[in-house]
Amino acid sequence: MDTPLRILVTGANGQLGRSLQALAAPLAGRIHYAFTDRDSLDITSDAAIGRWLDAHPADCLVNAAAYTAVDRAADELDTALAINAQAPALLARHCARRGMRLLHVSTDYVFDGTLDRPYRADDPTRPLNTYGRSKRQGEEAVLQAAPDALVVRTSWVFSAWGDNFVRTMLRLGQQRDHLRVIDDQVGGPTWAGHLAQALHQLAQRLHTPGLHTPGGLYHFSGTPDVSWHGFAREIFTQAVARGMLARAPALAPIPASDWPSPEPRPANSRLDCDKLEALLGPLERDWRIGLGRVLDAWRDDAPPRTETLR
Repeated sequence: MDTPLRILVTGANGQLGRSLQALAAPLAGRIHYAFTDRDSLDITSDAAIGRWLDAHPADCLVNAAAYTAVDRAADELDTALAINAQAPALLARHCARRGMRLLHVSTDYVFDGTLDRPYRADDPTRPLNTYGRSKRQGEEAVLQAAPDALVVRTSWVFSAWGDNFVRTMLRLGQQRDHLRVIDDQVGGPTWAGHLAQALHQLAQRLHTPGLHTPGGLYHFSGTPDVSWHGFAREIFTQAVARGMLARAPALAPIPASDWPSPEPRPANSRLDCDKLEALLGPLERDWRIGLGRVLDAWRDDAPPRTETLR
């Protein structure tokens, strides 16, 4: 009888962690997931990580924990570095000692956004902001400590949980008749449910005898690429269709320069996902489908559905 796949997940209460929990629930008994959050594990403590991993033997670890407050990162630099750079390094060292594969989640913000095409995994990095620099340090530390680790960059994550662009737009759409939204930053919004599915498939592949899965950098983001303005327009279109808004607010496209931010964002956050799809095959990445799942969950006040996975 085959040994069930055992997957550990940090950051259980974040958008990705909650999405992985939703995915894992119907798989209980066939695939064993174990989740931890900041209250039960201090991922900045070498000793605490060691004790937790000793108590939970597993095949792979998904590090979904991250410091994501982009505009506060410069003022909270020690915290950002501890969570985004130092903790991943500790996790990678412990995984390497135990022969456990690590799936570490990173960000499009490691790039400066100046290319005129989607970024490939091997393109040079040049983060524009403190958050991006802390995440890039984490990538480097992970791959140095555990070269067989998989670092999966993603972008513009949203879900039914936590604070995100979809929740903000829906709230503002209920309060205002006119909104100004940035139209010169482009990327691939990513439903956390789709990202969870991709990570699950990677974990399954790592556990499949005879399949070689190279460590290194990979990209996963939603499709089609769109500006924040275009993303907002689709949010309101779907919300109105579901009766969640009486009418969509008027949207005015503006340049990022008209919306000053303490930390700059890349103009181009598009990610080329060909490398990951060459490994796993075609992946469900249409963020408009994910958006519908999120809005349905809020309208019906029920957990968002996930795909049926083997």
